[in-house]
Amino acid sequence: MSTVLWERKVKGCTLTTAQGDLTDEHVDAIVNAANEQLHHGGGVAGAIVRAGGASIQVESTAWVKQHGKVETGSSAITGAGELSAKYVIHAVGPVWGTGDEVAKLEKAIRSALNLAEQHKLTSISFPAISSGIFGFPKELCAKTFFDTIENWLDENPQRSLQAIRFCNHDNPTANVFEREARRRFG
Repeated sequence: MSTVLWERKVKGCTLTTAQGDLTDEHVDAIVNAANEQLHHGGGVAGAIVRAGGASIQVESTAWVKQHGKVETGSSAITGAGELSAKYVIHAVGPVWGTGDEVAKLEKAIRSALNLAEQHKLTSISFPAISSGIFGFPKELCAKTFFDTIENWLDENPQRSLQAIRFCNHDNPTANVFEREARRRFG
């Protein structure tokens, strides 16, 4: 079970930062920090498949076979297998050092939010996309997430999404997101 570190209603949406296991989140969709081929071997992606079962990888492979690779800044949606979530949204964030990383991360976050909205989902939980093996600095990642979420909420006042969570398994990352949320929203 996740430990809530911070929670506030912002622009009609409940934002939450938590420390815990993303795969245990009770939301309509969890977001996977994916690679372009949707090969879910390590990190968050591997944990999602281990917890949710092989059907997530099978659906992901079929998605790529039908649509082609998921470009950086884009996302795809599959079922969630045995997870409590209904869906997994696979968002491909940038590798640090490839150029224009903030814009690419913003695009990936927006893509996941828009996909959730297209499916009329009410709740979603994100990890710190790109901040693990992709090397995106955690503080900049948190700032980019909250900048993007605030703008997206302004642009989508009539939305199905009512709860956006940030759930990270490691304390340092969870604490960075909590600090950024408190700095920004109190």
